[in-house]
Amino acid sequence: MPLALVTGATGYVGGRLVPQLLDAGYEVRVLVRDEGKARAHAWSGDVQIHQGDASRPDDVRAAMEGVDVLYYLLHSIGTGDDFMRTESDMARSFADAAQAAGTGRIVYLGGMVPEGEELSEHLESRKVVGDVLLESGVPTAILQAGIVIGSGSASFEMLRYLTERLPVMVTPRWVHTRIQPVAIRDVLHYLVGCADLPADVNRRFDIGGPDVLTYFDMMQRYAAVAGLPKRRVLPVPILSPTLSSHWIGLITPVPAALARPLVESLRNTVVAADHDIAEHVPDPEGGLTGFDEAVELALTKIQNLDVPTRWSSAATAGAPSEPLPSDPDWAGGSLYVDERTREVDAPPEDLWRIIEGIGGRNGWYSWALAWWVRGILDRIVGGPGLRRGRRDQRDLRVGDALDFWRVEATDDHSFLRLRAEMRVPGLAWLELRVGSTEGGTTTFHHRALFHPRGLFGHAYWWAVWPFHGIIFGSMQRNIARAAERLND
Repeated sequence: MPLALVTGATGYVGGRLVPQLLDAGYEVRVLVRDEGKARAHAWSGDVQIHQGDASRPDDVRAAMEGVDVLYYLLHSIGTGDDFMRTESDMARSFADAAQAAGTGRIVYLGGMVPEGEELSEHLESRKVVGDVLLESGVPTAILQAGIVIGSGSASFEMLRYLTERLPVMVTPRWVHTRIQPVAIRDVLHYLVGCADLPADVNRRFDIGGPDVLTYFDMMQRYAAVAGLPKRRVLPVPILSPTLSSHWIGLITPVPAALARPLVESLRNTVVAADHDIAEHVPDPEGGLTGFDEAVELALTKIQNLDVPTRWSSAATAGAPSEPLPSDPDWAGGSLYVDERTREVDAPPEDLWRIIEGIGGRNGWYSWALAWWVRGILDRIVGGPGLRRGRRDQRDLRVGDALDFWRVEATDDHSFLRLRAEMRVPGLAWLELRVGSTEGGTTTFHHRALFHPRGLFGHAYWWAVWPFHGIIFGSMQRNIARAAERLND
C-alpha cells in the first residue's frame, strides 16, 4: 500500500483526513510533536506514529523516509509578526526532505488567492507556502479553499456564535465581501483524491461549494437553518480588523489572536476562478454540498456530540513547551505549589466520573462568578477564556481544549493534568488524582502549580493566593460531594 505522511494530524483537518485515507487503502504515518495526543484518537492503532518537531529538519527527514505522498497541513496562524517567515522556512524544510526521499506527491491545503487584490498577511503566507512547495521538484497539488463549513472549524464557530448571540450586529464592510464556502466533507474528498494525481500535475486548484454568498448572506441563512429570527446587520466602515478581532474574541470562542487573521482575510474576495479540479478528481457522488446542507450537517453533529475534531484540537499558538515541574529534567527555579488531599466517601470510578466531566457546561465546581470573571478578563487580553468548552461532555483525551486549559496527560482513569492556556505571567498546571482506597473511602489529591516569569509572575501568584482557599478548596469539596451523591 502507498504510504501517506499526514502532518497536522491532531488538528482540525488532519484528524479527519487520517481515517479517510485509511478507508481509501493507504498506509498512514503521522508526524506529531506529542505522541500522547495522537494516541488519544480512535485511529491511532492503525497508523505509524512518528514523534518529532516539524520545525527541526532532522525530524522532518526522518519522518519522510519511504513516504509516497505528503499531506502538508501545517499552519502558524496567529503565532506573531514573524509567522510568514516561520511558515515559509518550515515548508522549505519539508520540500527539501520530500525531494531527497523520492516522494511522489505533495498535497497542501491553503487559501484562495484572488487576482488583482492586495492580499491579507494570512493569505499572502498561504500563497508563499504554495510557491515553495510547487518549486520543490516534487509534483504538488495546492488546494485553495475559502471558508470551511463543518462542525468545529474556526470559521464555522465564528459564524455560529456571531449569528446565535447577536440578533443585531454592528459590523465592518467585510460582511458584504463575496465568499464561496466549502463543506469539510468535500475538502476531505478532494484531499484524498489528489494523492493519486498523475506526476505531470503540479499546480493550484480552487475548491469551493456550489454557493457564492456574502458573510451577511451566510449569517442570515445560518439563522434560517438554525430556526432563529432574521438577523439585522449595521455595517460600520471604521471598524478595523484589530477592533473586529477583539470584538469577535469577546463574543465567540475564537480568541482574538486567531480571529484577527481570519477577519483580515475576509476583506478579500474568495471565489473560485475555475473548477478544474473536477477534471482530475471527480466531484463527490451526489454533487457538492450546498451551504444550507453543510450548516445542517454541522449542527446535527454538534447536537449529537459527534464532533471528532475542532479548531482547538491544535495547540494554541505560542503554547509553552517547557518541561513539567514533575519531569526529571525540570530546569529548576521558583515553583509555587498549592496541594490538597481529601477523603471521599465514594468508589474511585465515581470520583473519576466527576473529575473527567469538569469544565464546559458542567463548570468547575467552585465559585462560578470568579471563574466567569477570570474568563472574561482572559478574553479581554487576547486569551481563549472559557468559551472553548470541551470536545465531549463525558470524555477527555490528551490534547483536548478544556475552556482555558488543555489536557496534557490523563492516565488509567485516575489522573488528569491540565496545562493553562489563559494569559498568565508564567506556566501553570492543575492536577487531579484519584488515589488509594481504604475503609470504603477514596483519596482525592488536588495540586495547582505555577512557575512564574519575572517579578510580575511572583506578584501575580501572591495576588491570587488568598483566593485559592475559596476557589480550589471549594472545588475539591464540591467534586467530592458530587461523587458521593452518585451513590445516594
